[in-house]
Amino acid sequence: MAKELTDAGLSVLVLERGPARDTSPDFEFPRIADELKYAVRGDLWQPLAGETVTVRHRPGDTAVPYRQYGSFILGNGTGGAGAHWNGQQWRASPNDLRIRSVYEERYGKKFIPSDMTIQDYGISFEELEPWFDHFEKVTGVAGTAGNVRGRLQDGGNPYEGARSNPYPQQPLPPILSSQLFANAARELGYKPFPVPAANSTAAYTNPYGVRMGPCNLCGYCEGFGCFLYSKAAPQTTIIPILKGRRNLEVRHNAYVTRILLDSSGKLATGVRYIDANGKQVDQPAAMVVLASFQLNNVRMLLLSGIGKPYDPLTGKGVVGRNYAYQMVSSTTAYFDESVQMNPFIGAGAAGQQAVDEHNADHFDHGKLGFVGGAMIFAGATGGRPIVQMPLPPDAPRWGSGWKSAVRKHYAHSSSVATMGSVMSYRDRYLDLDPTYRDAHGLPLLRMTFDWHPNEYKMTAYTSARAAEIVRAMKPQRMAQHVLKPGDSYDVRVYQSTHNTGGAIIGTNPSNSVLNRYSQCWDVPNVFVFGASSFPQNIGYNPTGLVAALTYFAAAKIRSTYLKTGGLLVQA
Repeated sequence: MAKELTDAGLSVLVLERGPARDTSPDFEFPRIADELKYAVRGDLWQPLAGETVTVRHRPGDTAVPYRQYGSFILGNGTGGAGAHWNGQQWRASPNDLRIRSVYEERYGKKFIPSDMTIQDYGISFEELEPWFDHFEKVTGVAGTAGNVRGRLQDGGNPYEGARSNPYPQQPLPPILSSQLFANAARELGYKPFPVPAANSTAAYTNPYGVRMGPCNLCGYCEGFGCFLYSKAAPQTTIIPILKGRRNLEVRHNAYVTRILLDSSGKLATGVRYIDANGKQVDQPAAMVVLASFQLNNVRMLLLSGIGKPYDPLTGKGVVGRNYAYQMVSSTTAYFDESVQMNPFIGAGAAGQQAVDEHNADHFDHGKLGFVGGAMIFAGATGGRPIVQMPLPPDAPRWGSGWKSAVRKHYAHSSSVATMGSVMSYRDRYLDLDPTYRDAHGLPLLRMTFDWHPNEYKMTAYTSARAAEIVRAMKPQRMAQHVLKPGDSYDVRVYQSTHNTGGAIIGTNPSNSVLNRYSQCWDVPNVFVFGASSFPQNIGYNPTGLVAALTYFAAAKIRSTYLKTGGLLVQA
């Protein structure tokens, strides 16, 4: 958005809540390849001592603070989580964007549970396709197209929506774990394809003139900045061309506390923030773009009094509504010592393989009794010895037995994962906590969330398909971690940083915070970008859809809003 709005000639001030960070010097090798500092202690993450969220399973419970990172990770500083993400970059499936309509048309209205609050985006895949395409070029995505202008292509994802162009780069060759997965999947009749990776295959120059370097599969992606300019972080793809722009200013360590409104409450006049010296500053603005992480976006709207807070008892209100997450499972294959995986060779997404037959509505749900699905994929992001040490469930947790198990399995195991969608429900939402406050005395965001029967059914089905593929890989043994009914949401275990909803896109002010151009219905000079706009979660990583929605809105802002002002869609 900073690029799009400065391109349009506006004077733009960026308020970054964290410190300044760039590839050099912050991500230089070898200092960045420090697993303890970054993957365990989270040097690039938001410090939870100053601000966190509180979590409870259901309305009426007492929420408690998320004090130690587990389930999801909050970015901090320039680039946010985009600096230390893995790089899987998916487009949404066309039927993800009109999910309620698809299921009602195919299975009938009674197929959707009465407490499930899923809804269509009000935006079609075809409208977003040019922006998916543009973002893939900006980030140099490596992959194999499955559907170019309606014609299916060998080796790609046959279930993807029609694309206008192939991926800008060819994928890296699959690593051994991915090869074994792909071979087994083909034997079972699936059509495996390379995971679309924002990890550059070769030297690449994007449409902005920014150069990226080839990924060397160093194994330090998630939790780490990329020292080779290979992973598509903001530092690698966009920020270099923004430096020196006279109509752009960036202030770091600026902690925004609220969006300021005029006496009518219908117009934003600026924002209030606490600067690096602890001084409170009121910054005037004609237009406010809220582009923080999903949870922080929702909290800022609630703190600012923009939009009616959601009430789960009445189902009325919109801010905080439709919070969702993802349900993942893993199936680990343990091979004999003649199968050398070389686990240190890995990347966030490069070299991975996936199948998409059981995602979205790519398969018949009629007799299965659930909504949604999962992408199934295999590969390795690295072999870091602290947090990437897969051991069988019966292996000792310490001592000589643990050491023996590590020696036996570290270089000879491989995991297959499912990335499952999660639907939205009436009793799963975000609001302000009545008890806990941040370091500045402001209420923390409270998360009310647990799994529903629909998701247990979904993960049981898709995980069984993953297990079939793993068995066809012919390991000596295998182990599976799948959530079952009775397993509550556990913040201690990492699952994904794919939190969604709370400030969702919709077709009218009664069912959404934002219109189709990510513009607040109630305060039209406020625009909100991020996965907070998703009405429910998908079975893919969210970054590609977040970016497409942002570029889609930016084009409308430039073509219409800057000339006319006001709502871009009439309620």
